[in-house]
Amino acid sequence: MKKIGIIVAMDEEREEILDIMTDVEVEQIYNLRFLKGKIQGKECVLIKSGIGKVNAARTAQIMINKYELQYIINIGVGGAISPLLNIGDVLIGKSVVQHDFDITAFGHSKGYITGVGDRVECTMELVEEFEQMIESMPERNYKIKIGTIATGDIFCTEFWMKDKIRAKFDADVVDMECGAIAQVCYLDNIPFAAIRAISDTPNGENAKTFDKNLKLASKRCSNLLKEFLA
Repeated sequence: MKKIGIIVAMDEEREEILDIMTDVEVEQIYNLRFLKGKIQGKECVLIKSGIGKVNAARTAQIMINKYELQYIINIGVGGAISPLLNIGDVLIGKSVVQHDFDITAFGHSKGYITGVGDRVECTMELVEEFEQMIESMPERNYKIKIGTIATGDIFCTEFWMKDKIRAKFDADVVDMECGAIAQVCYLDNIPFAAIRAISDTPNGENAKTFDKNLKLASKRCSNLLKEFLA
């Protein structure tokens, strides 16, 4: 039976997903602990990749090689660069860019990746399912937005960087893994979706904000995943 692949970067994100999983079994592959189980009766496999694009891409490819997957969903926290998003709000990815990929010296636009393009679009059928879920949800005290995730191997802290990424890519959230996982899924023809809950906003001191809100944002991600798989 095909499984739903779930990739997170950190222990805190993994623990919140484990709280909604049942019948969990562990499989060790290349020093990675793949956790197989069920969420809302759906067969899933969960893995913590570690932080950054190389860790994320490596983990995604191993998951694809090892398991027969319906799709991969990357779940975790991110920094808001859209003024419409606040702490605890959630972004569902529609497209993903890599803001630190730069071969502009050869006439390409910033973020353009050979063989991939300027961005990777998340699987439209999954995005539409998220949209339907959002419309059917009861009133809540936080926002859920569909938009663009910008990935780079840097924890964004500076105002100027936030504004530059926002202006260049019309992005809503920054993170450090999603773009790499999206690229692997695109190249391997695996459906892909992403959830990012807001833990901080780049302002020069957001590392402290990140730590303070990591559990809240991680919990919001797991709650939405549970709702989605229902």
